Amino acid sequence: MKDFAAIDFETANRCSTSVCSVGIVVVRDGIITERFHRLIKPEPEYYSWWNTRIHGITREDTENAPTFPEVWAEAEPLIEGLTLTAHNSRFDEGCLKAVFKAYGMDYPDYTFLCTCNASRKAFGKTLPDHRLPTVAARCGYDLTAHHNALADAEACAAIALKIL
Repeated sequence: MKDFAAIDFETANRCSTSVCSVGIVVVRDGIITERFHRLIKPEPEYYSWWNTRIHGITREDTENAPTFPEVWAEAEPLIEGLTLTAHNSRFDEGCLKAVFKAYGMDYPDYTFLCTCNASRKAFGKTLPDHRLPTVAARCGYDLTAHHNALADAEACAAIALKIL
């Protein structure tokens, strides 16, 4: 696959609507052409200790951040007409659908592909697991900032370029 957008969300709490960060990497003709990263004021606006421990984002980081509709107005033109990829797309697609619904926005039925599922087919039991850092390393990408939405989207793009 040569034209797609890799996407990753981080959430503030257990609610799928609580996206607090998005990373998008646009690939055209097999080359990364755009990188997009924004912090987002989550809905609902509270952070669980567990989520903050994973990604390091706090309420103070997003208290003056734009809401999802404002961020998506910037992001949407970048991904228009592209297939979206995510590592564990069920999570990221679920977040996207949930936050669209929470804000009363019409969901445009994006097409999602999952690099985690693709890695299970491509690498099977040759990997100890199919977590993003493991698969990224197998595809030659060093993911040192795991759970940073942009770094995770870049890792996903690297995987997609190798196995999708």
